[in-house]
Amino acid sequence: MSPFLFYDPVCQQPYDTRTLHAQALGGTESTLVRIADALGAWVMQHNRNHDWERYRSPQRISGITHVIVNRDSRALPFVRKYYPAARVYLWLHDRFHPHARRARWLAATAPLLRESAATVVCVSDWQRRGVEATLRSIGLAGVVRTLTIYNPVEDALRPDATVVDPDKLVFFSSPNKGLDFALDAFGELRRVMPQLRLRVGNPGYKAGDAAPHPGVELLGPQPQARMHLEVRSALCTFFPNFVIPETFGLVFAESHALGTPVLTHDCGAAAEIVGDPAQLLPVSTAVRCYEAAAGALPASWRRGPARLAAAAGLFDAYIERIRHWRGGARPQAGPDPRFLLSTVTAQWRALLSA
Repeated sequence: MSPFLFYDPVCQQPYDTRTLHAQALGGTESTLVRIADALGAWVMQHNRNHDWERYRSPQRISGITHVIVNRDSRALPFVRKYYPAARVYLWLHDRFHPHARRARWLAATAPLLRESAATVVCVSDWQRRGVEATLRSIGLAGVVRTLTIYNPVEDALRPDATVVDPDKLVFFSSPNKGLDFALDAFGELRRVMPQLRLRVGNPGYKAGDAAPHPGVELLGPQPQARMHLEVRSALCTFFPNFVIPETFGLVFAESHALGTPVLTHDCGAAAEIVGDPAQLLPVSTAVRCYEAAAGALPASWRRGPARLAAAAGLFDAYIERIRHWRGGARPQAGPDPRFLLSTVTAQWRALLSA
């Protein structure tokens, strides 16, 4: 049996291989499933109360030599208690900087990180820089090793013969990642190009309260395969998110693997993962100020401010880019070898076998 164990101490509900194929699942959870399944590794979840194949409730499993803790170092006492001889890895998916709440979590477990000579795995170089700054701030630089392993996309995801609908945009991410702003921008896009439609999917771990908008269809939580069908035929993945910077951005990597460009902001790891300036817009002071003011409003109250912002030209960059792409300049996109599941699995295997 595998000597590798992934431990998830923070998931909202248990998940496994069946979940990935049958229902909506967040990017972090789907990534863990893909890697663990490819490695044949055990998976343990803090809130799981029944076992299914390699997916287990908290317990001791004999023969475990490597434990990968997902997201939260505060689970290290559990790991050291049940697997005192195992090598420890902390797999971080969230944004870190020295003054963040997650930095305090790391600081609280600094003695265990030091004692176990833990290795921190980051999901992008952009995220890693923040993690390393945090480790320096708590005196762990040079003690805790850091490295980057990207999140994976299934090797089988490839462009196909699906016909692109130039009137269709898609947004598939958690609604707290700028959906309200995306809907404001889409409202102005549709005023200028009335034939446009936006289909919105949701991984299911955050409830959205978006108000109805003309041309917008809220699909709700959807399995990834269902959203992939929507993405294939879209002009682009419309993801003007700067509210919560992506530390990787599975939405970028999967869209490209399917042959669909993205329209997003140069924020977080977007430039690192997208790799095409034509698909990136700068984050202006104006959009930050607008969202700072409108973000506190209920979704149904944003239309008035959005109309004023549109009159001031706040959404002109999106209009220009979408018009350009609909006119024949749509960027080419395809799978990125850096993110193939086979590539990423090989990197994990090499790390855990060293």
